[in-house]
Amino acid sequence: MRYEEKIPKTWLTGTTVLYVVGVAWMAVGSLPDDLGLWLAMSAMFLVLIWVPFNAVPLSKYVYNRIRIDDDTLRVGRERIALADLDPASVREAAGQARPTAVQRLATSAGAVDAPVPGLRAADLGNPRLVGGGWSVPMGMDSVVLATRGGEALMIPTRDRAAFLTALGAALGAD
Repeated sequence: MRYEEKIPKTWLTGTTVLYVVGVAWMAVGSLPDDLGLWLAMSAMFLVLIWVPFNAVPLSKYVYNRIRIDDDTLRVGRERIALADLDPASVREAAGQARPTAVQRLATSAGAVDAPVPGLRAADLGNPRLVGGGWSVPMGMDSVVLATRGGEALMIPTRDRAAFLTALGAALGAD
């Protein structure tokens, strides 16, 4: 493994601890007499509070996790052979200035690749979004690279500089 971009787990850990503490606190006052009520409330809090508060971090884990090994770039559920990427596009992306927070928000708001006619990246004239998600998470940085065949790919990343450095090293484009 040459590079792995891990998703922070602080939010997920914090909300899980709060959920477990809340369920345990309810158990102290209701068990063993109200087992059915306690189970129903625990399930309700799980489905109505924990899941919605963690849907985005979990989807980022599935669709925006990046790994680079000796011959493959893996973004989310998609695998791209390093031999298919254009090293010149990696050098060009590395030479670009780092976008500000407002620029990242504007880019992520416009980077939609939903499987709906009219909202595909090709229909909008945008690069194809890699990883399997429908859009770049709001405020997350993204890098546009090209394949040797000329296809433009948009890759969401948390650490633009580290990702491009590792990808350039893997491609020999330093």
